[in-house]
Amino acid sequence: MQADIMVIGAGSVGLAAGYQLARRGARVVLLDEGAPPHALGSHHGSTRLIRYAYGEGARYVPLLLRARRLWQELEAESGEPLLLPCGVLNLGRADSPFIHQVAASAREYGLALEQVARDEIARRWPAWQLPAGLAGAFEPEAGVLYCERALLAWRRLAERAGARLLEHSAVRALSMDSKGGVTASTAQGEIRASKALLCAGQHTVTLLAGLGLSLPLTRVRKTFAWYRADEKAMGPGCFPGFSADLAEGIYYGFPTLDGAGFKLGRHDGGQPLAPGEPLAPFGAFEEDRAELDAVVRAYLPGVGELIEGKACHYIRTPDEDFILDRHPEHERLFFASACSGHGFKFAAVLGELFAHWMLDGDPGFDLAPFRLARFG
Repeated sequence: MQADIMVIGAGSVGLAAGYQLARRGARVVLLDEGAPPHALGSHHGSTRLIRYAYGEGARYVPLLLRARRLWQELEAESGEPLLLPCGVLNLGRADSPFIHQVAASAREYGLALEQVARDEIARRWPAWQLPAGLAGAFEPEAGVLYCERALLAWRRLAERAGARLLEHSAVRALSMDSKGGVTASTAQGEIRASKALLCAGQHTVTLLAGLGLSLPLTRVRKTFAWYRADEKAMGPGCFPGFSADLAEGIYYGFPTLDGAGFKLGRHDGGQPLAPGEPLAPFGAFEEDRAELDAVVRAYLPGVGELIEGKACHYIRTPDEDFILDRHPEHERLFFASACSGHGFKFAAVLGELFAHWMLDGDPGFDLAPFRLARFG
């Protein structure tokens, strides 16, 4: 099979890129090891937060502002509700680097952000029970993205625009031909394209190693869970999403949506995983539930019993920033990995960015902070 552009990995970035490329007239084939959306990558679990005053660094804010517009456009084109602006509360000590950077990025880009003291948090969102020393920064325009719903929208629109998705087509190896084109070997045969975008999660390391490029990535098992909660106290109209730098670790959470319950996860921590190692189910480790229950008891005592827990994985860089680049010797091969557990909110803009880069020769953003060369 021959295509203009091959996208390897039809997860969030892959499907967003496939949609953007196909709508501009490129002949696109997407390859995936499963049938997306699925639980093999990093896009399952129903919801993700989207924040704009970004504690991970102001360098992300231009991407986030473009992403917001693209999420809104995807909603309009697909007819699917994808973005819920319920607000996000950033929590931490006043001297927390995370909270400091949230405020700094808001000032730099003129973003709406309200500094809220502990007593004010208790008054506005009484589900919280915070100890002395904690305060917050509330971002009213931030909120929740419906991740699996978004992938289905991209898939439908990409295929409508002419993209072809080959399910259960894991790529075993990549090779470059004498003209610079890319060939992917799969169980179903070889796929050839003039250019390729590699965004295959844990498989990116192995596939690039076969072309002489080493990525400093690690894979980490993560867990999250839903708890019973009163929608009158913790629904989206009265309880925002949150990102919290606590003594126990870095946690994130969501209001109870569509009767599913209150969702809570931990961003740091987790168990190291080898590439290809199966994910142990939620509950396989004592800390899976214990670390989440501890946060509920300490800070959200009105939350009820656990409903369900799930396992996922992060693919992390040493500095937890993204890698967005192209192969230094094979310039028709582009790659996006890894997003270190905070990438979904950017998927819409990363898809557009790679489409511009591959078709026009310019990504439209300064990607110097995200190049592989920063690791030496």
